[in-house]
Amino acid sequence: MRILPIALLLTAAIAATATAQGGGTAFTVAETGRSFASLASAVSSIGDGAGTIVIAPGTYRQCAVQEGGDIAYRAAQPRTVIFDGAICEGKAALVLRGRAAHVDGLIFQNLRVPDGNGAGIRLEQGNLDVEGAVFRNSEEGILTHDDANGAIRIDHSTFQRLGRCDRDLDCAHGVYTGNYGSLTVTRSRFEAGNGGHYLKTRSPRVTITGNSFDDSAGRATNYMIDLSNGASGTISGNEMVQGRDKENYSAFITVAPEGREHDSSGLVIADNSASFVPGLSRQSTFVANWTDDRVRIGANKIASGIKVTDRR
Repeated sequence: MRILPIALLLTAAIAATATAQGGGTAFTVAETGRSFASLASAVSSIGDGAGTIVIAPGTYRQCAVQEGGDIAYRAAQPRTVIFDGAICEGKAALVLRGRAAHVDGLIFQNLRVPDGNGAGIRLEQGNLDVEGAVFRNSEEGILTHDDANGAIRIDHSTFQRLGRCDRDLDCAHGVYTGNYGSLTVTRSRFEAGNGGHYLKTRSPRVTITGNSFDDSAGRATNYMIDLSNGASGTISGNEMVQGRDKENYSAFITVAPEGREHDSSGLVIADNSASFVPGLSRQSTFVANWTDDRVRIGANKIASGIKVTDRR
């Protein structure tokens, strides 16, 4: 997978206007045709039912809490809808605790809170699908609680200038999922982190395929993929480039660095590439394993100076 310039990936986002369009008709529930001036009102109108909120192009300083139901949040035109800076419950632009949520084509930016975990999405329960979204210039992109019966799917999305490890607070990360039933991340881009890990998960089952992790402009970052408590599944077809400015450059992928809670013997890591930015020479490990589980590491393209695996 070829790493593309930031500007090329976000060209569509430039079309977003400086102020919200449509006034009282900015948020329309597709199934009923009713329009609302606020996202929160549109969400409330769906309640515990199911519906799609179509959002007009614009920049919105609004947030919403989904208490129930199955709700889709869809940009009328992909990547022309920006949620900028507004936080609900001291957590995120979207706080989700319904049966399911679907986020399609939205941009989340400039999200910060006193505890250092300001996110585009805070998922507390239920399933989540994210498609074609952008998370940037915030403390965290997506942060979740635990839901052993839930599933998270992220596709074709960008996570840029996220994360932090400062102020004596717990670190924030590009994506940080709790003990969710499964996590799938495909065709997405992680880049220019500001600290923490690019992708951290406690899920027991993962599918992480076809993504790029470009750390060349990262600052004080750590791992590309952190399987905090181990996991089974597949990590394949990903391109990983480690940058110079690292808090911890000792590994690209980690297995159970915070204790083994899930069996990783069914984990397959193959057909990935791992390298350093041009001109950088150092020692690192592609897969650092804190367990005795026999992770199946297949053929990967690994640059000089990177050990395939080690036991820690």
